[in-house]
Amino acid sequence: MNTRPTFPALAIALVAAAFAGMAHSAEPKIDAARGKYVIEIAGCNDCHTPNFAPSGGKTPESEWLTGDALGWQGPWGTTYASNLRLYMQDKSEAQWVKAARNLQARPPMPWFNVVRMSDADLKSIYRYVKSLPVKGSPAPAYVPPGIEASGPVVTFPAPPVKSAHQ
Repeated sequence: MNTRPTFPALAIALVAAAFAGMAHSAEPKIDAARGKYVIEIAGCNDCHTPNFAPSGGKTPESEWLTGDALGWQGPWGTTYASNLRLYMQDKSEAQWVKAARNLQARPPMPWFNVVRMSDADLKSIYRYVKSLPVKGSPAPAYVPPGIEASGPVVTFPAPPVKSAHQ
């Protein structure tokens, strides 16, 4: 009796094992470490962390996502990046995911990118933010167009008016 596995049987076993591994690895891990990574690559700190962009990303992690008093001013008025630590303080993970799925914010917040994030990304963001101590103050309130904002602002010009020839 031949007890050696045949080549076809071995090949089938290897292919099955490979697909089983791929199926398992296709499910993204949901945890704070992944959330930190998503926040970094999505550029959340660029606005939601004071002095992050001007420092070339060298702001200590202890200051991340505490909001900013720098205003973003344009035809929409003046907006401020919220303190995400305070924002998520009293939200459950499910409430955060629902809020993110329905987000529509004024410029320059790229809300259209947030609504496209996977549930795993959103849950991981939540877990990362919740892993940070609550810190900071609420961002200044929105200032409607035509009203002068107090404090520093980055001004966006009005979009060009299209002529009849364009």
